[in-house]
Amino acid sequence: QVQLVESGGGLVQAGGSLRLSCAASGRTFSNYAMGWFRQAPGKDREFVAAISWRGGSTLYADSVKGRFTISRDNAKNTVYLDMNSLKSEDAAVYYCAARNRLVSSRAFDYDYWGQGTQVTVSS
Repeated sequence: QVQLVESGGGLVQAGGSLRLSCAASGRTFSNYAMGWFRQAPGKDREFVAAISWRGGSTLYADSVKGRFTISRDNAKNTVYLDMNSLKSEDAAVYYCAARNRLVSSRAFDYDYWGQGTQVTVSS
């Protein structure tokens, strides 16, 4: 089992920045590819970004490319999502997820999920 706990969400003005963190515990964190997903009210959960177990490979949704950066620190068992130039459409609950295989943008590929952290963007 892998337990994931997200933090760092909050209220930010449009154009501002936030850093989300996801702390993992349980099995060896460095064995897992990690992803960030988000879900806005009334919408499906959507892929945001993912990173391979060593951090050498990353994926991004087109909607966040150039604004968001995913990274990880295996020594701290933590994955981060740096969000810049935030827009109102970025408002959602953000979830981190883990899978013990190659990096993926598909939610159903992930085995473990956190509880989510709310990001609110004011215009």
